[in-house]
Amino acid sequence: PAEDPLYRKLRPKLGLAPTAGAAFAEDTRLHWHPALAPLATLHGEGKVSVIPSIGYDDPNQSHFTSRHFWEVGALDERLVTGWMGRYLDAYGRPDNPLQGLALDWGLQPALATAKMPIASIDGPDHFDFWARGVWGDVEKRMLLAIGKLGAIPTHGDGALEQALGAAEQTAQLYEQLAPFRPKDDKPAFTSPVTYPKDDNFARRLSGLAAMIGAGLPLRCVSLSAAGSYDTHEGQPKDLADGLGITAASLLAFQRDLDARGVADRVLVHVWSEFGRRAQENGSAGTDHGAAGVGFVIGTQAAGTMVGEFAGLDRLDEDGNLRATVDFRSVYASLLE
Repeated sequence: PAEDPLYRKLRPKLGLAPTAGAAFAEDTRLHWHPALAPLATLHGEGKVSVIPSIGYDDPNQSHFTSRHFWEVGALDERLVTGWMGRYLDAYGRPDNPLQGLALDWGLQPALATAKMPIASIDGPDHFDFWARGVWGDVEKRMLLAIGKLGAIPTHGDGALEQALGAAEQTAQLYEQLAPFRPKDDKPAFTSPVTYPKDDNFARRLSGLAAMIGAGLPLRCVSLSAAGSYDTHEGQPKDLADGLGITAASLLAFQRDLDARGVADRVLVHVWSEFGRRAQENGSAGTDHGAAGVGFVIGTQAAGTMVGEFAGLDRLDEDGNLRATVDFRSVYASLLE
């Protein structure tokens, strides 16, 4: 909020000059962080909706609790299914593990279902089974055997049915991703655009675009962006580095989807569990806040501002930005 007169008072050392980033068209008090220039470009094309003050009432400033709220789509610490997981439980299929895909080292909680299968892989070209001393033709026979386990009669045993179903679906996933496995140390797929190098986020987005382009039956996908945003100290460099690689990767992903002719199938929602404290601390950083910023990206996005910037003249009792949009209303709109 470079044009807000209170900004310089709250962040005398960390505050960025109005000339540091492009002005935000819908609210001229606000400017894009310079590292977010790729998103500003997409916004200028009408492909980014910006939510400048998103959160919920009575915010919890614990990373773990607040992140859980965002993942399950409710202010309920006991809920164990994700907001997209419940969507898949209602509208998914029992024979499609790719309908919910966590592109990460493990399950993304927002995808947690109660009954429908979902998949978790590091990337389409990194899905494999490792067994000590097993490779080549022996490995192929092992994987074939795993798939055949799914045909064993269960005689009504629910636990056995679930276990065998998982084996069968894992083998199915292995076959679906076969075209993406590297062959003779050569990549199994290429991209029509250039992604940032040496970053898992960019690599996974590139793989995701290839999967969508190949027509795989994806419905909901979740992955973690690049960077670390818990900037209690050393914020200028850490924030700029994280925003830079994230924004550049998202721009490449959008260009990739456009080039493949599948952009209208994809809408990206970028979120964080909370923003940062308005006032800087004594360690060249900021502490846990409340309302943050969110983005909806893609050709299906309205390309405008959603809600309004709350302003620095009416912070809450903890000195944090107030939310003008509840995150659950965004989920409702996305589901509709």
